[in-house]
Amino acid sequence: MANSTITSKNQTTVPKEIRNKLGLGPSDVLQWEIIDGQVHVTPASRKFLERRGTVLVGQGSVVDDIRRARRLRGEEKA
Repeated sequence: MANSTITSKNQTTVPKEIRNKLGLGPSDVLQWEIIDGQVHVTPASRKFLERRGTVLVGQGSVVDDIRRARRLRGEEKA
């Protein structure tokens, strides 16, 4: 069993053996639940997290991009 301590700022470190077994790393999100008085901690929705970093941000106008997408779908006139 792995242990961790809650700091004065209410933070804790996930023990290395747990991080390794779950494949967790920096920026991963944990989901906390209380079920029948027991705390269950699991990695949050992996399907969503797998898409992290897939949205590219660069130069341009978000407004223009939205208008272009709407035109392509036929929702807006040019």
